[in-house]
Amino acid sequence: MSQEYRVQLEIFQGPLDLLLYLIRTNEVDIRDIPIARITEQYLKFMELFEALDLDVASEFVVMASTLLEIKSRMLLPAEEREEEADPREELVRQLLEYKKFKDAAGALADKARLQEERFGRFPAERPAPQLDKSEYLADVEMWDLFSAFSRLMRETYAHLPEITLTDEVPLSKYMDELLRRVSEGSGLTFEELFRPGTERQEMALMFIALLELIRQGKLRAEQERDFGPIHIFAL
Repeated sequence: MSQEYRVQLEIFQGPLDLLLYLIRTNEVDIRDIPIARITEQYLKFMELFEALDLDVASEFVVMASTLLEIKSRMLLPAEEREEEADPREELVRQLLEYKKFKDAAGALADKARLQEERFGRFPAERPAPQLDKSEYLADVEMWDLFSAFSRLMRETYAHLPEITLTDEVPLSKYMDELLRRVSEGSGLTFEELFRPGTERQEMALMFIALLELIRQGKLRAEQERDFGPIHIFAL
């Protein structure tokens, strides 16, 4: 695949962030992780990264190996694990520590936004802008975008072979097209980005273009509630 299509996942926090996302969406206790289910879903994300030829940090691969090792140890008969510590113990410790810092960072960001809203100034002759619906939407995690794209591909192209990205159209062309379409109105839903009849390969490249535009701060993805419709807006 051309180097131009490779997108680094620097907008992600890493494998612990993905695991926290999976734990939240599965609505399970972080201290009692259903390791087989979470491992299976984690590996599905890894398969999607590979299919899209994304430049994934080595930490994701290391975590995949860790999850598989924990899963294999959890499958041992109970009598063989009686004297052994819970194989998930170290992973749970890391997740709790990571979550603590992530929550703290989120709280600080919220305070900064509130401070800006309270003390932001507008020229006396210009009224404050009216808030549109996007102001009431929460930022979408990148993992939500991957989940939505994976679901869309399964529903549309489940019967076709795996993605092979060989398109000769520069990624910048896809980026320009997406930016133009989103900027023309008040935004688009995630599904509206992909026109009916779009080829599987083109959908994959458009999705990569979307990730790159979000990384560059030219587009943002938001939704009204967890698991609700995802809206894409221009910045």
